[in-house]
Amino acid sequence: MSNTNSLSVVILAAGQGTRMKSTTPKVLHEISGKSMLFHAIDAAQEVSNDITVVLYHQAERIQKEIETHYENIHFHMQDAKKYPGTGGAMKGVKTQNSRTLILNGDMPLITKDSLLALTSGDADINMSVIQLEDPSGYGRVIIEHGQVKEIVEQKDCNKTQLLTKTVNAGIYSVNTALLECYIPQLNNNNAQAEYYLTDIVKMAVDEGKIVNPIYVQEEEFKGVNSKLDLAAAEEIMQRRIRTEWMKAGVTMRLPETIYIDCRAKFEGECILENGVSIQGASTIRSSHIKANSVVESSTLENSDLGPMGRVRPDSMLIDTHIGNFVEIKKSTLRGVKAGHLSYIGDATVEEGSNIGAGVITCNYDGKNKYKTIIGKNVFVGSDTQLVAPVTIEDDVMIAAGSTINKNVEKGALAISRAPMKTIKNFFYKFFEITKNGTK
Repeated sequence: MSNTNSLSVVILAAGQGTRMKSTTPKVLHEISGKSMLFHAIDAAQEVSNDITVVLYHQAERIQKEIETHYENIHFHMQDAKKYPGTGGAMKGVKTQNSRTLILNGDMPLITKDSLLALTSGDADINMSVIQLEDPSGYGRVIIEHGQVKEIVEQKDCNKTQLLTKTVNAGIYSVNTALLECYIPQLNNNNAQAEYYLTDIVKMAVDEGKIVNPIYVQEEEFKGVNSKLDLAAAEEIMQRRIRTEWMKAGVTMRLPETIYIDCRAKFEGECILENGVSIQGASTIRSSHIKANSVVESSTLENSDLGPMGRVRPDSMLIDTHIGNFVEIKKSTLRGVKAGHLSYIGDATVEEGSNIGAGVITCNYDGKNKYKTIIGKNVFVGSDTQLVAPVTIEDDVMIAAGSTINKNVEKGALAISRAPMKTIKNFFYKFFEITKNGTK
C-alpha cells in the first residue's frame, strides 16, 4: 500500500525516557546529526501525507523543534497520567485515511521498505514480529496457519510457548475503523495499570479478524531507551551512511573510523581518509579530505584539507589547498593555499593568494566579529596578524611578522615590525661565563 493518500501514520513520542538520564527529551537525542524522532518522521513521509505525533513529556519543546524543520505535521497532546501506556497514547487520536500505521518515535532505524511491507495486503491488522535466537524476556507471538493468534507474556507462557522465538516488534498497521472501535475499549486492568496497544490484537482475534505477522529485521526495529542504545543505533546508522556513499563512488580509508552526518552530500570523486568527520549539511565535491580532519556545515569543491585541518560552519573552499593545523571559519576561499598553522575567520580570500604559517585573522574585538578581505595574488608572510576590519587589495606582499591594522592598496608591500636590536656578548654577561664557557 504505497499510496500516501490511503495511509495515515501516528508516531508515539509521549514517553519521559528516564533511562536516558538527560534533560533533553529522549526523542530529540541525535543520531548522525538528526534527532531520532526526525528519522522516524522522514520514514513516515515516504509513505504518508497524514502524520500525527503524539506528545506529552516536554511536549511544547518537541513540537517547536518539529515545526522548525517540518510542515503539515499534526500533533496530539496526550494526558499520559490519566492514560499511561502505548494504548493510552492512542486515546483520542484521529487520523484521516482508511489505514493507520503506528510507529514509535524512538525507532530511528526504520526504513521505507519495512513500512511498505507493514502496510501491504488487506488484513485487518499487520503486526511486526521478529525472530530472535534468544527471546528471553520478551512476550511471545503465537502464530497458527500464518496468522497471529495471541501474544503471551513470558511469565504466562507454558513450556511449548516458551520455545517460540517470535516476538512483537511493536509496530502495527491497522484498519482505521477497527482502531477507532478498539481504542475506546482498552482498559488498564493489569499489574502495571497501563493501557496496552497489544490488547487490540486480542480483540481482533476474538472477533475472528485477520492479524497478519510481518517479519522484520531486528536492526530496524531497535528502540533507543538509553545512551548505550543511542551509541548502538549511531553505529548502525553510520554503517548505512558510509555504505551508501561508498556505493556512490566515495573512497574511504578505514571507513569504520569515519563519521558522516546524514545531511552531508558528496559529488564527483571524493576521498575521505581515516578519522575524518563530516558534520552538518556539508557538501563535498571532487575533494580530498585527509586524515583526522573535520568539516562542519560547509562546502568544499576541487579542494584538499588536512591532515588535521578544520573547516567550521558557513565556509566555502573552491580550488583551495588547506594543510595541517589550519582552521577556517565562516570564510570563502577561492584558489588559495594555506599550508599550515593558520586561522582564517570571517574572511574572503581570492585566487592566487598564499597564507603563510602562523597567520591569524583577528576577527573578534570581544564584542563583535569583523571581516577580512584579501584580494588576488596576495602573499601573506608567516606570523602575520590581520586586524579586522581590513582589506588587502590585489597583488600585495605582506612581510613576515607584520601586524596589519589598515587597508593595503594594490601592488604594495606592507611591513609592520619593531626594529631589531642586538646586544653584543649579552649571553656571557647574563650567565656570568666567558666565551670559553668558564665561570
